[in-house]
Amino acid sequence: MVPSKHLLSGSAVVQRLRRWLLVLPALALATVVVAAPPSSTKKAAAEPAGYSVKRPEVRSFVDEMVAEERFDRRELVRWLGQARYQPKIIEAMHRPFVEPPKWYEYAPRFLSADRVDTGVAFMRRNAAALQRAQDEYGVPPEIVTAIIGVETFYGRNLGSHRVIDALSTLAFDYPRRASFFRGELKQFLLFAREQHISPLDPKGSFAGAVGVPQFMPGSVRRYAIDFDGDGHVDLWRSEEDAIGSVANYLARHDWLRGQPIALPAFIADSGRDAALQRIDGNLSERRPLSAWNADNVWAVAAPADLSPEPVGLLQLEEQPSGDDNASYWIACPNFYAITRYNKSPLYAAAVWRLSELLRVSVALAR
Repeated sequence: MVPSKHLLSGSAVVQRLRRWLLVLPALALATVVVAAPPSSTKKAAAEPAGYSVKRPEVRSFVDEMVAEERFDRRELVRWLGQARYQPKIIEAMHRPFVEPPKWYEYAPRFLSADRVDTGVAFMRRNAAALQRAQDEYGVPPEIVTAIIGVETFYGRNLGSHRVIDALSTLAFDYPRRASFFRGELKQFLLFAREQHISPLDPKGSFAGAVGVPQFMPGSVRRYAIDFDGDGHVDLWRSEEDAIGSVANYLARHDWLRGQPIALPAFIADSGRDAALQRIDGNLSERRPLSAWNADNVWAVAAPADLSPEPVGLLQLEEQPSGDDNASYWIACPNFYAITRYNKSPLYAAAVWRLSELLRVSVALAR
């Protein structure tokens, strides 16, 4: 029984209700101003029991998986019924776009001493697998290691969201990209069936990326390989599988064996203004090196066998201010291959710079 001193009189209850009625409209308006979630999101938030086939979009997905991929309907309904809506994932997807950071703001966390030292240990521990990956796919050990280092700190940060929760949330309650994430949910369920694992167990990022290399499920099925030869693709626990899969991914996205990633660029004073006008944050302009030369932009120390493929001009702001605050680089085809993993040029630059630190650190430690 509640002590009498905690009970409210009838008039007090009425007064409190009036105050709430005055406050609620303002709260509702504030919610709309910040980010009005789609109506399906509100509905899902009120359905903690999971994703029910009573929802037309869920029923349609189940019908498709049963008809096209021969899934057991009852089993599929049970799995989706145990998937949980994750409002924080929707909030993250609705965050407003912010201006990309400058290179000097972005780079330090990926080039820290701890990340380099841990990467050197990773390379030593997996020297044989990394060498085999280079022999088979042409991707140097330091590049494979750097991607894994940037993605998950060599497996330290694999993500804490159940993959089925993340993908179901985005497939059924994020209309803007629902089609893409339904495709990824389909690929995830197919992968789980192929590998004989429960789709309720794996964890990954809030967007559904999985394992040490953070592949989306579609990439897992297309590019992940059983590199340790145990009969299973395990991107969570097998460093060998992660190494082989990253190397295979880059090779399948036009990595050129033996070619550089970026070369220092020299820009003559007479061509500086024209060259800088051609720089854009997404490196969308790619031209033959001879075309850049015609604009007085030159690659320093270019190898004699440099690929004739088009190249771009990369600017990295090394410090906030000063006459020489930026460095300039010819972005070679292999730089663009890294952007197929993540389209951000800053990401590709971080992988490249970390790989150089790893390569030199391993060489000096011998």
